[in-house]
Amino acid sequence: MSLSNELWTANHDLALACLEHPFVQGIGDGTLQSEKFGYYVGQDAFFLEAFARAYSIAAAKAPDWQGFTIFHDLASGVLEELKLHENYAHQWGVNLHDVEPGTATRRYTDFLLATAWTGEVGLTAAAMSPCMRLYAFLGTSLAADGIPEHRYTNWIQTYGGAEFQPLTQQLDSLVDNYAVDSSKLHSTYRYAMVCEYDFFEAAWMR
Repeated sequence: MSLSNELWTANHDLALACLEHPFVQGIGDGTLQSEKFGYYVGQDAFFLEAFARAYSIAAAKAPDWQGFTIFHDLASGVLEELKLHENYAHQWGVNLHDVEPGTATRRYTDFLLATAWTGEVGLTAAAMSPCMRLYAFLGTSLAADGIPEHRYTNWIQTYGGAEFQPLTQQLDSLVDNYAVDSSKLHSTYRYAMVCEYDFFEAAWMR
């Protein structure tokens, strides 16, 4: 089993907890209150800006050209994802230029950026991988019986669609190519998964 798959399997309990969270289930069946989703959109846009910065930091530290280009390609993917959030923001009346990050958001972004600045690129990839793989898992799970037609259809289509999967695989390949199996690696990956759960919980509790 690859290291990225080993990390994912070891934290599948948290992935299932995220899938079963009422916030995610509300996206799945279209019943999530618009105010909660609007808050999430603003927080996620703030998070994605930090995510793109972490990719760029890792690219600069990559030991070879292949890693450099993959990190940069992934950063470009985040910029495209932010365009989707701009559409969401317009739809839900969210001003992305006036977002105050919540505690869960700040905790997650501070962790990612600190890891990117101080850690090796393999550790940074492992800190970022849970977000990508989790969203692919959530999207495909919610779309398993066909993509439903409601106000959150685009969210499910984006993360459950075939175009998102290669990005996830690219990031996992960086984990496999550069990460060193260690207790720190496993704790970093799991902390990121906990941050993902807390992110949904914070939006749900609004």
